[in-house]
Amino acid sequence: MARSRHRWGMIVDIDRCTGCQACVVACWAENNVALNTHDIVDEFRGYYWIRIERYWEGDYPDLKVRYLPVLCQHCGNAPCEPVCPVYATHRTEDGLNAQVYNRCVGTRYCANNCPWNVRFFNFWERFPLPEPDSPQARGKGMNNYLNPDVTVRSKGLMEKCTFCVQRIRRTERQASREGRGLRDGEIQPACAQTCPTGVLTFGDLADPNSRVSQLAKDPRHYYLLGHLGTDVSVIYLKRIDVDV
Repeated sequence: MARSRHRWGMIVDIDRCTGCQACVVACWAENNVALNTHDIVDEFRGYYWIRIERYWEGDYPDLKVRYLPVLCQHCGNAPCEPVCPVYATHRTEDGLNAQVYNRCVGTRYCANNCPWNVRFFNFWERFPLPEPDSPQARGKGMNNYLNPDVTVRSKGLMEKCTFCVQRIRRTERQASREGRGLRDGEIQPACAQTCPTGVLTFGDLADPNSRVSQLAKDPRHYYLLGHLGTDVSVIYLKRIDVDV
């Protein structure tokens, strides 16, 4: 099988992030990620496909708050893949670290082997919605709560960021029907589409003319836990500090 011409990746510009968490909410809505209630968080079993880490730099009173979006790094040499006994997690030809839900048996080995803590286990059925035609749901539009393009995961499974693979495949099919190639910036994951300050830029790292490839050459670029040598597809740009 011929290899894909694409390698999807993302640029995260820390200098633009305000910590608004619009990306987190967009990811919840697009990918049917259940909301984390207080009791779930108190048990340390909350999960996010993308999260905003907040930390402080400096000494009081000269403190500066920093925000760091963290999501699956979609590694070319992913630590989570070789430990899965049923090959539920694997590398796709276009650079995605994919998860096959109906193959997963919930060993959680992949989560234990992920240095970024971006793989999560479903401890419960998170969407106990009534059937669409039941008396409880009648007239309330219960069948419209979830995105029909994304699988609703059941308990006992691992899940993670997919770079909104449903959007990637939909756009690829549309471009194929129109007899053309993909345009740069045509595919936008929910987080990148929603970010009000343009922190997240998604595109094809295999295309030297794409915007992500150009941003990847920025002198500010670095990799989260880059010393591990996992060949990540998410590249960060350092914050710019200006002394006033």
